[in-house]
Amino acid sequence: MSESFAGSLTHSRVLKIAIPIVLANATVPILGAVDTGVVGQMQAAAPIGAVGIGAIILTAIYWIFGFLRMGTTGLTAQALGAGDKGEVAALLTRSLLIGLAGGLLMIALQVPLFFGAFLVAPASPEVESLARDYMAIRVWSAPGAIGLYGITGWLIARERTRAVLILQLWMNGLNITLDLWFVLGLAWGVNGVALATLLAEWSGFSLGLWLCRDAFRRPEWRDWARVFDRVILKRMAVVNGDIMARSAMLQTLFVSFLFYGANYGDVTLAANQILLQFLHITAYAMDGFAFGAEALVGQALGARNRVGLRRAAVLSSFWGGVIVLVLAAVFALCGGMIIDLMTNAPDVRVEARAYLIWMALAPLIGWAAWMLDGIFIGATRTRDLRNMMALSFAVYLVALAVCLPLWGNHGLWLALLISFVARGVTLASKYPALEAQAG
Repeated sequence: MSESFAGSLTHSRVLKIAIPIVLANATVPILGAVDTGVVGQMQAAAPIGAVGIGAIILTAIYWIFGFLRMGTTGLTAQALGAGDKGEVAALLTRSLLIGLAGGLLMIALQVPLFFGAFLVAPASPEVESLARDYMAIRVWSAPGAIGLYGITGWLIARERTRAVLILQLWMNGLNITLDLWFVLGLAWGVNGVALATLLAEWSGFSLGLWLCRDAFRRPEWRDWARVFDRVILKRMAVVNGDIMARSAMLQTLFVSFLFYGANYGDVTLAANQILLQFLHITAYAMDGFAFGAEALVGQALGARNRVGLRRAAVLSSFWGGVIVLVLAAVFALCGGMIIDLMTNAPDVRVEARAYLIWMALAPLIGWAAWMLDGIFIGATRTRDLRNMMALSFAVYLVALAVCLPLWGNHGLWLALLISFVARGVTLASKYPALEAQAG
């Protein structure tokens, strides 16, 4: 896999990886809408709030293990590029063990975790009681839900994104079907929503194992001396730790953005929350091409093929660029209509439109940061990801200090976009060293 690897990198190959991920991501908001819709039929506000806050808390805790998806993709792609099929199988086992251990730990610590969560995000007694019931059921699928991060990362590294799409469609389809049955048919309420998700996540984990069945045909998947090799485990720990630190800083940045926006009143806070959905849409679309970069750059690096690495980075970034141009045009021309679909409050609509220009600019300005994230994850240059994120976060804080007093909420959006520029520029400065690593 040297010159032939670079020659086999085509536009169609990039799209074959990316499009199923984009489609899989499109199913995520549909599930959330159904969860909300079925409890909305209970003719009470508390169940809606309980499912919302319970899902947010569990998602935030699961997010701690998000490193497992990214780290598994980069390491597996490199092992695949190096032709080490035994290590590819062993990596799946390691990822599954980490995911299962993380889920069991979450079950064991559920009481203090949930107690701490409600200290940070207090709710009314009725909502908190229902949310606790919801989480007490759903937490039992934590090993499967977290283990799926490893399975997804492993499949992406092997360019099997259609399998990822099948997995997502199966899980979300089953979840929606059970939602309708348990809540509308059997009147199980909030507990029915939780049970539907629990069964869907364990079912998805089982399907994921079946989709990875070729790994279990190799003896290395249960070669415990290899699976628990101290040198490799140390490398995984470093990679995953760097990604976790980088993700924590990125999450803190967005949380601080919401907190600062709250200082400008409820209407502005609501407008900012709606406009952030434009960024989520962009991120969902860009994931497909960033994931493609992860898989192809990782394989090229494993094959020690500098030409292939550069071609993987260029082709995936090209298609990512096409997507951001389309999204920027859609947001500029149709952003008002999208806002109107998200809210019927006249004052929030007016306020959101006042900041719509930032949504048209955000995809274009964030393109480099999103694509370079994927490139560096594929190369497992996670120390650079962590350090450049820290530098970008510092730039963001300086931008806040300068822009907020001058331009208020416009300054807040400007500071956020400046942080995107900082991420793109700082990572780009490290790209030559990444390419040189391929030999």
